Formats: sequence, structure tokens, C-alpha cells
Amino acid sequence: MIYYAAFVPGLQDVIATVVRGRLDDVTIHKLLDGAIIFETACSYDRLNFFCFNNIFAVASIVEKAEPAGTFHRNPDEPGFSSGVLEEHMRAVIRAGKNPVISENNKKILSFRIVFSIENKLAAVNEKIKRETEVFISRASALALNRSRPDTEFWFLYRREGFSVFMKRLTRHASWEKRLHPGELPPPLAWTLCSLAGLGGKKSSFLSVLDPFCGYGSIPFQALSRFPVQKIYASDNSAEAVQETRKKIGSVSPGRFCEIFKSDFRDLPPKLGMQNIDRIITDPPWGLYRETDRNTAQFYREMPDCFEKLLAATGRAVILSAAEEELEKAVAESGLSITNKIPILLSGKKTAIFLLKKGPP
Repeated sequence: MIYYAAFVPGLQDVIATVVRGRLDDVTIHKLLDGAIIFETACSYDRLNFFCFNNIFAVASIVEKAEPAGTFHRNPDEPGFSSGVLEEHMRAVIRAGKNPVISENNKKILSFRIVFSIENKLAAVNEKIKRETEVFISRASALALNRSRPDTEFWFLYRREGFSVFMKRLTRHASWEKRLHPGELPPPLAWTLCSLAGLGGKKSSFLSVLDPFCGYGSIPFQALSRFPVQKIYASDNSAEAVQETRKKIGSVSPGRFCEIFKSDFRDLPPKLGMQNIDRIITDPPWGLYRETDRNTAQFYREMPDCFEKLLAATGRAVILSAAEEELEKAVAESGLSITNKIPILLSGKKTAIFLLKKGPP
């Protein structure tokens, strides 16, 4: 089976490592900014990846999928998308039966087709669109439902110069519709935990802290997807703390989990100096919640606090859009940056920072 999986742009090297580590027989056909196309004998129900926003089964790929004479044409120009995608639609109809189209879960009864260029919906000719809908309906024995289907077939064009026809396997709604304002998408929260090394053999012995837990995305992933036995989570918002307690209540039985309302500066005396093995957090950016200090002051105080909390071999993974302020503050502290991964989150440039105690 060939899969197309989407993830947070900028994480391609991290994702490749995760995929290769999980699948012994994997072949990575394309590693792109925000997506990966890989082949494995592993069926979808056994993939168990938590780092992807969506996963698709690939039916066909057309390389250099550009109409004649448009190699240097701007994909944003009117008509470009229809030319690219309509050619692929015709090719799919000519090719006939395909197991990705015909083999469906018994619970899947309806479908629709989505046309996209780089995650932007594209308009196509209604005649060829209707012909493709009729073809897929007959080949799959599914009913067309353009408003609320059980599954989706996508024709997607990428700027790298290829078109892919695929069936969506994940069925959740977009993360933006399911999360609180400012709440981290679960795949990104999982990735932060993975970068902190929570999946290792010794991770069950680690103490983990999220001092800006918000609505609990990071603690939830740490407890539900990793063998962590001891975790602390805090926030200065009583509402956020209450929501976090609700969220992780079902995944924490038998493990030490303490969630409390606190300012991050008060944590060292509460938790003990040099007592934390991993800090994994998404500090407030000032977009969804005001802070009582300006950004520069906030980032001056945060590394000093983390230095007090972390054990000698401790590590921190921080997601932040205030890159300059954080880098300057860390340089003036007893911490050092071991890696920086620029990403794009909800259209905003940000970065994941990996920190350790001591000099670089």
C-alpha cells in the first residue's frame, strides 16, 4: 500500500525518522514540506502513527502533471488547476478498476471528490467532474454525497510538479474545529513528546513537566501514547487547568499525575530544584491569552526558571514563535540550544527548540 500523509510543514526530517523507525519494510517515495509518500505492506489499521494530520491511500500519481506549455506557469493563475487535475481525472477513468477505489470498509457508504492545489480548493470543469463522480460511484458501489460523505477522494496537485489521486483514510474533522483557541493539534503535541525522547526504553523513569499546559494537549499525549509514569502540568488559568484534568483523567490511572494552577516562576520551590528530567511546553505567544509581562521580560525569566527545575541531564522542548527573544534569553542563561526546527503552524512561522543544561 502506498500512503500520502500530511503533517506540520517543516517536520519532514523528523517524520522520516519516525516512519523508518516504525516500519521495517518502508520505502519513502517522496519527502515533502508538509507531506510524505511512503510504501509499506502494513495495513492502515496497524500503522499507529500519531504524528500525521491526515492519511490517504494513494491510487495513482502523475509525475510532471502540468498541461503542455505550462511548465513555468504560476499555479495561482486561473485555469492552471483545472488543466492539471482534469488530465489526471481522465487518466483515472481510462485506467479503470483500482483497489483503492473499490475496496472500502463496510461502514463507508458515500463519497465526494475534493480538488486541491497545495491545500487550496480548486474549481474544475463540471462535465469531467460529473463523469469522474459517476465512474467512482460505479467502481466503488458508493453513493455520491457532496455535503456529508463517509469518505473523500482527492485530486491534489503539488508545486513540486506532480498530481496525486487518493482516498482519505482519516475521518476526523479539521483540528481547528475541534480545539480550543491556541490549543496544540494532537499530532504536533505528540511530535514534541517524541523529540523529548519519551519513547525510549528509559522514558518510564523520567519526570515530565509542562508548565504552560493550556488545555492539556502535551500531557494527554505524554500519558496516552508514551510509557511516562510521572508527569506534572500547570497553568495560570484555572479554566485551562480544569479542562486539562478532564482531558487526561481517563488516561492517567496507575500513574503519578499532578495538575495545578501556578505561575511558572513559582514552580521551582513547589517541585524541587533540579528534579525534572523533561520540560515539554508551548509557552503563550500573546495571540490567544494576554500575559502579565512583555515578551522580552517573559523570555528572560523562563530559561532561568527552567534551569532551576531541570536535572543535570535534563532536556527541554519548547515551541515558540518568539524565536529571537528565546535565543537571546537562552544565550544569557545556563541552558543551550541543541537543535532548532522551523515550522509553520496555522500559517504562522514558529520553531521547535531543543535545549539542555550547560554549554553547547
